[in-house]
Amino acid sequence: MKFSRNANAQWQGTGKEGKGNITTQSTVLDKTPYAFGTRFEEEKGTNPEELIGAAHAGCYTMQLSFLLNEEGYTATHLSTDAKVTFDDGTITQVDLTLTADVPEISKEKLNEVANKAKEICPVSKLLKAEITLVIK
Repeated sequence: MKFSRNANAQWQGTGKEGKGNITTQSTVLDKTPYAFGTRFEEEKGTNPEELIGAAHAGCYTMQLSFLLNEEGYTATHLSTDAKVTFDDGTITQVDLTLTADVPEISKEKLNEVANKAKEICPVSKLLKAEITLVIK
């Protein structure tokens, strides 16, 4: 299966005083504000790091669900927190924290499947992916 999804970011002004918005193809984000204050302070809006965290947590949790099903298990509940660390201009780490309720699975088996999901989750792979750029 191959498909593409789109998002758009708009920006006006300088890096610190400027403001922008982000819109996704689904319009779940529709001109959602982002700015220096939403990224580095506590202003209302979004920022790239939390969007990466949301994408990683969502992708990982869905991947884990598929892998559990392949092993004959169905989760009652899966919850993943993703903490994205930004350090001096670089995203240095993503810490995933999983809370799982999977009937009849051993801790060892859950650990095995959860770690496999971390390795093969498309967003995990993306963080190591080639990035292309077209300038118009």
